[in-house]
Amino acid sequence: MRNYAEETEKRIKFIQKAVEDAHADGIIFGNSGGKDSALVGILCKMACDNTEGIILPCSSKRNFTIDKDDGMEVADQFHIKTRLVDLTAQKELAVQNLSGITTLNDAAIGNIAPRLRMITLYAVAASENRLVAGTGNASEIHMGYFTKWGDGAYDLNPIADLTATEVFEFLRYLKAPEAVITKAPSAGLFEGQTDEEDMGVTYKAIDEYITTGKANEHDKAIVDRYHARSEHKRRDPLRYHD
Repeated sequence: MRNYAEETEKRIKFIQKAVEDAHADGIIFGNSGGKDSALVGILCKMACDNTEGIILPCSSKRNFTIDKDDGMEVADQFHIKTRLVDLTAQKELAVQNLSGITTLNDAAIGNIAPRLRMITLYAVAASENRLVAGTGNASEIHMGYFTKWGDGAYDLNPIADLTATEVFEFLRYLKAPEAVITKAPSAGLFEGQTDEEDMGVTYKAIDEYITTGKANEHDKAIVDRYHARSEHKRRDPLRYHD
């Protein structure tokens, strides 16, 4: 198990340096009510008092209930100032406008909400001289389980090296709300959605494979497939050079 007391201090210094180097006045992050955003919010608040979260519900009923409630519980416990912006109307308008020029598939529609959330975070950041903190963990990054130019966009990410398992352990060390630690991870993109059902493999299996190389054939095939087809998400955009 990692030394999370030492890890906390290192990550605080990392965040403080990022803010100082950017000559920023603070940090903004998307408070989804999930494990990753909770850890990022807590660490950023420890490092920079002018850290605020934005709860960004969009269409899904879960966004307006359990996710919002869990996000507020974290914010209240760790004294993180929080705002709420309902993006449902913006998503509906985007779908309406885009449907006039193409036939949207489920993946395209599902990615609209994360991208609208990032538009919101960067608009606030630009207006208030803040940095946008990312909330993706190492397991999600390896799998490519994030939206390109959506939740995959940020100025700094203090948990990008932590697996999902380590995020849970870190939250327990910090005594985060139990509801956030125990609920099934979900992007909340539609009713009943969970990360593990979407991917067809558990985070426990993913983490064991990417940290030890051990996995059964079923899980190995899924992880390898996700990793291979999402390579474009982890590299810089291709640029022509002679």
